[in-house]
This record gives sequence, C-alpha cells and structure tokens, in this order.
Amino acid sequence: MKRIQMTSKYTLSCAVLALLALASCKQQENTAPQNENYCIPEDISKGLNFAKVTQRPIQRTLSLNGTVEYNQDKTVPFYSLVEGVVLSAKFSLGDYVKKGQLLAEIRSTDLNEFKTELRATEAELKVAKRELESVSSMYQDGLASQKELMEAEEDVQVLESKWHSAKSNLALFNGQNKEGIYQILAPQEGYIVTKTIVTGMALTDTDEPLFTIANLNDVWIMANVYATSMRYVKPQAEVQVSTLAYPDEKFKGQISTISQVFDAEERVLKARIVMNNHEMKLRPGMSAEIHLLLDDNQGEALAVPNNAIIFDNNQNYVVTYKDACHQEIRQITPLTKNQEFTYISGGVQEGETVITTNELLIYNQLNNHL
Repeated sequence: MKRIQMTSKYTLSCAVLALLALASCKQQENTAPQNENYCIPEDISKGLNFAKVTQRPIQRTLSLNGTVEYNQDKTVPFYSLVEGVVLSAKFSLGDYVKKGQLLAEIRSTDLNEFKTELRATEAELKVAKRELESVSSMYQDGLASQKELMEAEEDVQVLESKWHSAKSNLALFNGQNKEGIYQILAPQEGYIVTKTIVTGMALTDTDEPLFTIANLNDVWIMANVYATSMRYVKPQAEVQVSTLAYPDEKFKGQISTISQVFDAEERVLKARIVMNNHEMKLRPGMSAEIHLLLDDNQGEALAVPNNAIIFDNNQNYVVTYKDACHQEIRQITPLTKNQEFTYISGGVQEGETVITTNELLIYNQLNNHL
C-alpha cells in the first residue's frame, strides 16, 4: 500500500513538473518575437524619404495671400485691323498655337482698297520714272533746267515712299496672295486664353480683342502686402508659394518688384513674383499663399522638417533611422516653427536621420513591437 502511495506521489510530481516546463516554453515562445527588431518591409522602405537633423538660425514665416496671373510681358491681345466677315476660325479656347500659325481668315473690302491704292501708286511711280529719264536726258542736252530735273527726282522719291508705305500696310494683313482675304497669323506661341471670334461673325470697329495669346512658361504671382508687413517684404527676397491644387508642393521664387502705390480697391501693395511654370502646375486665376522666412536674430536651434513630426498623446515625436531594421522613437520638445521647419530642444542630435514620409506607419509598427 505504501508503494502505491509513493508511486502516486511520484507520478503527480512529474505531472506538475511537466506542466510547468510546458508553460515556460509557451511563455518563451510568446516573448521571443517581442525582442526582435522591427524591419521595414522592402515595398515600404522604397517609398521612404529622410532628412538630417540640422542646426539652423531660428526663422519665422510671414504668410501673404495672392493670385496666379498671366505674365503681361508675354501676353498678346489681338485686335482686328479691318472690318469684314470671318470666313474661318481655326482654333478654340485653350488651344496651344505656334508663332506664324494661321488662326483665321477674314473677307474685307478694306483690303481691296489697300490693294487698289498699291496698284495705283505703282502705276504713278512708273510714269514718274519715265518722266525723270526724259528730263535727265534733256538736261544733259541743255534742253531742261536743273530745277526741272530736281522736281522730277523729287516726284519719284515721293511716289517711292508712298509705294513702300502702301506695301508695308498691305503686308500687315498677310493678304497679298488672296484677293480681299485678311489672314490672321499667331503673333507668338502660347495658349489661347480669351476668344471672341467665330466663323460667320461680322467684324466692326471695336475695342474688344478677337483673342489673346499667353505664354505660360512662366507666370506672375501677385502677392498682397498690407501696411503692417511692408517692412519685411523687399525685392529679391526668397519666397515659397503653395496652392490648393498642390498643397504638399512648394514652388520657390523671388520677389521681383513691389508696387510703390497702394491698390485703390484692396488697399494693399502688390508684390510680383515671376515663377517658372514649365510643368504647367500654376494656372492663372488660382489662389496662392506666399511664405517669406524672416530672420529675427533669435539664435540657432536644432531643426527637423515639419513633416517628420508625429503628435500623439499630447507629445511630439520623431522616428530616427539607421537602417531598415534599426529605428527609434524619440520624444522632442518644439520651441517654435515656420512653414518648413520645427525648431526643437533635445531628443535628437545634429546629424541624425529622421523619417519624413510614412513616419506615422513606422511609428505605429515600432510601438506594436515594444
């Protein structure tokens, strides 16, 4: 009976030890992955952008509102030089046209009058030249005076001047090869931004342009400068421009000129920024926000790009990066910020690398692996 009891106790002890060993193994299995570093997947890693923590002078941002406008130096309104009927209009609003491209044809009686005047002048000039030859010959034979010779020469000169003038006037209409047809050629390359001409339309004397061509390779950003901001806005100042269409993109430029007279309606000075627009992202009529960095001599501080900052639980963080399997969450203390940088105290060191895209995704993954 004793042996049975001892055997039973021994069996129970072994069972307890086995359960403890099994539980320990399961606990090790559960805790082991938590000690591993989080490695950023390759597909996410390819889309990451980074920035260095730098020591910078503390600058604040002055923001101005404004609009995108045509470059007036590269915008041509076209007015009709004659009255008549539009035979054809070979373009539409918004079309891109090249310099010298045929845009429209107009039938006009004015053009016939110019051609009639040119022909009449040509005939008179031929007669005057024959008369000059005759008088010159008679002068050499002593049958004509010097005065008569000079009058004949003057008649030829007057008619030649009149002929060149008539020919130049006719050349404006590009209509030498078509009877009574005024051909309108594009005066420059660019986009048709206004249009009032249509086929069959009767043209009369008007102050309204038939169309306007604007070259949009560069545009003007017209910033509104209020009196309280005048002392900060100066020619050649570097600016960054943002639009609602591209809120995450900053267009860099310089203030080229500042008006010396307040706009009568808006009571602001207008500052002009000539902006490169080869990608056609800036369209006239768009609203724009213009940012100037102001140096107030407040010293220097560590700076990180604004898009690296993560705000969570009333604290600010950044994610530092060494390689795909080594990142850290660092708490920072912001001092001030401008449109581009946040100036911070502590948490990171100059030269360290922070993540500026998908930083929130990496931040959450790192928290899940703690």
